[in-house]
Amino acid sequence: MRLIIAEKPSLAQAIAEALPGTSKRQDGAINCADTTVTWCLGHLLEQAPPEAYDPADKQWRLDRLPIVPAQWKLMPRSKARGQLAVIRKLIKQATDVVHAGDPDREGQLLVQEVIEYMKYRGPVQRLLISDLNKPAVSRALAKLRPNAEYQPLFEAAQARSRADWLYGINLTRAWTLTGRQAGHDGVLSVGRVQTPVLGLIVRRDNAIRDFVPHPFYPLWVDLNVAQGQLRAWWAPKEHQPLDDQGRLIDRKPADALAAELPGATGQLAKLDQQEKRQAPPLPYSLSALQVDAARRHGLSAQMVLDICQRLYERHKLITYPRSDCRYLPEEHLQLAQRSLTGACQNDEALQQWLKGADFTLRSKAWNDKQVGAHHAIAPTGKPADFSQLSATEGHVFRLIVRNVMAQFYRPLRTFEVKAEFTLLNEAFRARGQSILDPGWKPLFTTRDEAPPLPPLTQGEACQAVGAGVEEKETRPPEPFTDASLIKAMMNIGRYVDDPTVRRTLRDTDGLGTEATRAGIIETLVQRGYLVRQQKALRATKLGSALIAALPSAVSTPERTALWEQRLRGISEQQDDPGAFQQALLDDLRGLLTHSDAAKLRQSLQTAQGEAGGPAKRTGTRNKRRENVKRKPAKQR
Repeated sequence: MRLIIAEKPSLAQAIAEALPGTSKRQDGAINCADTTVTWCLGHLLEQAPPEAYDPADKQWRLDRLPIVPAQWKLMPRSKARGQLAVIRKLIKQATDVVHAGDPDREGQLLVQEVIEYMKYRGPVQRLLISDLNKPAVSRALAKLRPNAEYQPLFEAAQARSRADWLYGINLTRAWTLTGRQAGHDGVLSVGRVQTPVLGLIVRRDNAIRDFVPHPFYPLWVDLNVAQGQLRAWWAPKEHQPLDDQGRLIDRKPADALAAELPGATGQLAKLDQQEKRQAPPLPYSLSALQVDAARRHGLSAQMVLDICQRLYERHKLITYPRSDCRYLPEEHLQLAQRSLTGACQNDEALQQWLKGADFTLRSKAWNDKQVGAHHAIAPTGKPADFSQLSATEGHVFRLIVRNVMAQFYRPLRTFEVKAEFTLLNEAFRARGQSILDPGWKPLFTTRDEAPPLPPLTQGEACQAVGAGVEEKETRPPEPFTDASLIKAMMNIGRYVDDPTVRRTLRDTDGLGTEATRAGIIETLVQRGYLVRQQKALRATKLGSALIAALPSAVSTPERTALWEQRLRGISEQQDDPGAFQQALLDDLRGLLTHSDAAKLRQSLQTAQGEAGGPAKRTGTRNKRRENVKRKPAKQR
């Protein structure tokens, strides 16, 4: 008997439907002739707790840290024992096993750790499915690969799981026990991803709190030129009183110049005119989709992930959603017209977009070299029954279709003009843009970024017909939202001061992964470290106090982003799991020496003493959460 182990029941059902012959469902499995399909329910196994290694570690004690297992153990999750029993019975009867986890690092771990836990020693093949529709599943079944080819991916996922355990268990115990000494009765959860994310928000909130606005004074001048009129803005010279953004912070020079300008003549000193072509935005990765859906429809990152899972599993309208890739396989190009026609079948807006598509075009999105374990999110081609979709599911589905559809629209062509005029020995700048060919742009917005300028010629004369000074005020940074926080996690190098580390981080996956970023945000909310204020994500008093008490190395993104780089190296056989764990342990021992009850007590008192501000709690439910003692979940 061949046994296929899928990651979840919906995937198992899709595989069974693509197998030849009739299928018969039994408890925890589906029989299809000589093949049986069973499934996991997400992770069936979890890392054993510290007391499973040594009963003395059931009690939390600082002198027992760090806790480091000599031989790692897994144990069944409390609700997984029944399904594990089903798999154990079936795997004893199997002549060969097919691993059908999701096509990513975590999917490789999830099924393979079950196979190894059962001590199965027979042949194992790998089935990679990113589209649950029957034709796609049938194609995948015809392309089975030896599971051994994916052993480095498993080792990277296993290294991540063990490292998260070591980091979370030891630092959470250390700071929770230190918190008790400081008078805080509750768990202070620390994780290698969640804590740097919290640190980003706390530092942004602090910057907003400490921001001191100052006025600045832009000066405009309206100019008559040969073929019309335009508005230009003064570019003050460096000897003027300017801030670090080059803005004038003393009004007197602006008022004096504005009084002299009317009637003054000058000339066009510099003219830069060029036609630009902009390719359509690429199809979505999950994080890119979360950013757009948050901005356009106000959806949280977790809501977008949940919607995508339903569109993938229940409705079978999109391909595998937990993707970090924005490119599509070249073989999909020949299927694109058919899949988009099917996807657009029952929606008027999508039908209009389809009419404008030119399927003879080929964008840079179709690139096998950019596709790894999975490709960009795309419609499967199954017609959507919008009566069966919620409004938010419809919004997300249209975004996914739109970004693939845009690959069959012409590039956006613009004519951009930058002009610098000289009057009274001062420089005045203007810029404008004309749309030559809107291309894909109407699918995204009808707004023009800059109005066009009249036709200009280098050296032509100009005359000022009016001038004025505006009084503006600098603004504090914007608080993080789901969209901007996901984008920050994707581009974490921007928040790193060390230029060497910043360069290194350009090539990593950022902070967290496509599959975990939404969950990290929700975990911080649930643990009482963050609160949502309309669309904004703000740190609570407890969250701010924890970041203030922790070593900066724990709450900044460098370490965890470099972790991801090393994990990628393991998955590509360029790094060693043992060396990675040893480096982590050396790091961990150093961090544990920094737990300081006096510093934590001061941080908690400072946070409690602050009235108002971004860290202020709202609602009795959140207040209660800060004082509830909880069993810590797995840390990330």
